[in-house]
Amino acid sequence: MTRHTSGQALPRVQLLAERALATFERFIHIQAASGVILLIAAATALIWANSPWAPSYHALWHTPLSIGLGELAFSQPLHFWINDALMTVFFLVVGMEVRREIHEGSLRNLRQAGLPIAAAFGGVMLPAIVYLLFNGAAPRQDGWAVPTATDIAFALGLLALLGRSIPANVRVFLLALAIIDDIVAVLIIALFYSGGLDYSGFLVAGAGLLLVLGLQQMGIGTAYAYVLPGAILWVGLLMTGAHPTLAGVALGLMTPVIPIRMRERPLDMLARLAGELTGRASSTSKDLEHMSEHLRQLRLAQRELLPPVVRMQSLLHPWVAFGIMPLFALANAGISLEGMDLSVDGALWVTTGIMLALLAGKPLGIVGMSWLVVRLGWCTLPAGVSWASIWLIGLFAGVGFTMSIFIAMLAFSDPNLLGAAKLGVLAGSALSAVLGLLWGALLLRRRRAATDTVAAVPVPSN
Repeated sequence: MTRHTSGQALPRVQLLAERALATFERFIHIQAASGVILLIAAATALIWANSPWAPSYHALWHTPLSIGLGELAFSQPLHFWINDALMTVFFLVVGMEVRREIHEGSLRNLRQAGLPIAAAFGGVMLPAIVYLLFNGAAPRQDGWAVPTATDIAFALGLLALLGRSIPANVRVFLLALAIIDDIVAVLIIALFYSGGLDYSGFLVAGAGLLLVLGLQQMGIGTAYAYVLPGAILWVGLLMTGAHPTLAGVALGLMTPVIPIRMRERPLDMLARLAGELTGRASSTSKDLEHMSEHLRQLRLAQRELLPPVVRMQSLLHPWVAFGIMPLFALANAGISLEGMDLSVDGALWVTTGIMLALLAGKPLGIVGMSWLVVRLGWCTLPAGVSWASIWLIGLFAGVGFTMSIFIAMLAFSDPNLLGAAKLGVLAGSALSAVLGLLWGALLLRRRRAATDTVAAVPVPSN
């Protein structure tokens, strides 16, 4: 058997594969890339739903998909599995983002989090008020929460398109605001869009939560062990009538922010095991069983170098950003304009109310509430964040998209009103994105002009 040395040249095919993989890994870590993929998915859905192949678009999402064991079977259309099952993973990542921000981020203390909290509440209340000004009658008023949400991936992706010249604190402020927005959106879903609750389901959900807590107390760190308790929690919430995706938020908030306790520090264990394996590799002994145990301990130490919340968020983020969210957009952004009648049941006012709430209500609410708490002396602007930057944040926060469409589907059972709501979300989000990019480009031009002016001032000689 030929042994490959570390200095041996690799085959050309392997080199090409490694380069392609490295390029792909760099791509998925570009903040703007996920927003571009999401936009492509939404545009594809919109074109497909209004093309000669529109029947195939609608038929696809109504395709039944079943899981079962023996005589027990659970069958739902593909649309359900995307919106109620896969989106649970999206909410899991949201919950973990909130957990991290509370532990070590911009929400770890009230003084630091005060301004984004106030701005987020302004960005929730004013859009709801703007919407209700146009839609005060039932059932249109049920959509008041649709324009209150912010799409984190889209908003941060748009900000990333402006480049690194944007101060880091602007991104931190937008991230904190969007996370608080998501917390409020989750509370709104739980309180206003869960319908009549069947409290017997809470017993099942409680059993899932107890299993999670038990595994954590036992020091079980592998994510696979939590799949079954998470599934039990999801089924329990589905039985109650609450939206089952809330299971993802609960699990995300319960994810530990510190590694499990070990008898030996992970770094020390890695160093010791690496030394033992190196020595054993140079020996002629074939004690594969002992080496296998060393490798198992090595994987355990490597895993526990990072806290579970960081490890799981890093693992799931590419799947959510480049898989689940684009799939959600593809399944839900396909609005059939041909079958929509905006003149029926005030559908035009639903579209107008959501569009104006996102385009004007969001930035005005965020900037207005921020100005108020700063003027009262309760908060101060972070370093590097100007009022022009707050306007930029407000415009990008008007991109509701994923969460807004999600809430719209909970708010409206009438297909025509739902289509009108989705149209308002798409129009308002698109206009907010364009205005935000134009405003950001103007800010960057002003910043460069100011920098050039300072550089052009002659330094007096002694």
